[in-house]
Amino acid sequence: MTSRRGALIVLEGVDKAGKTTQCKKLVQTLLESGRPAEMMRFPERSTKIGQLISSYLENKSNLEDHTVHLLFSANRWELVPLMKEKLEQGITLVVDRYAFSGVAFTSAKPGFTLDWCMKPDVGLPKPDLVMFLKVNPAEAARRGHFGTERYENCAFQNIVLQRFEELMMDSAVNWQVIDASRNIEDVHEEIKNYSQKVASKAVTEPIGHLWT
Repeated sequence: MTSRRGALIVLEGVDKAGKTTQCKKLVQTLLESGRPAEMMRFPERSTKIGQLISSYLENKSNLEDHTVHLLFSANRWELVPLMKEKLEQGITLVVDRYAFSGVAFTSAKPGFTLDWCMKPDVGLPKPDLVMFLKVNPAEAARRGHFGTERYENCAFQNIVLQRFEELMMDSAVNWQVIDASRNIEDVHEEIKNYSQKVASKAVTEPIGHLWT
């Protein structure tokens, strides 16, 4: 590993919280400041596993819930070598959803515990920073194209929010809660400030392991 690695920065939240918009803006800001940065998103729908997930999310196919959860996890694991390579090259990765979404969404279904849902992702590269874009699910539902995919209904999203709040109690993960009900620029400014601090700090630290 080089002595100056990139930071692993994750944006999480309920559907339509503004994660993708903010990820793109953050990458642009980091690049403009002279820091190599790239965006990733999960699920990564271009892989074979990602195509199965995409078909499921678009309601074009049905899969058993345990199977779906493990597919989402496998989709993250298959990109770990690429993630590590980029981080070690000094590229900061800005990630739109990660293991926390996988756990929050599956554990919101009947019969699933946080503990079971976390196990497949134990040992993934640990984010240096996870920013949770907090917005009321009812407000998020009023944003564009809500309801086009499987999990986009308010009742389910409210349970997902509760699960995220349970995950955020873990002090071993660097969580920051961002009020995402504000305008895009104000949200971006706060995200930028947290990200620049953590990116500067991460350069000399080894990549951690999640939930170990």
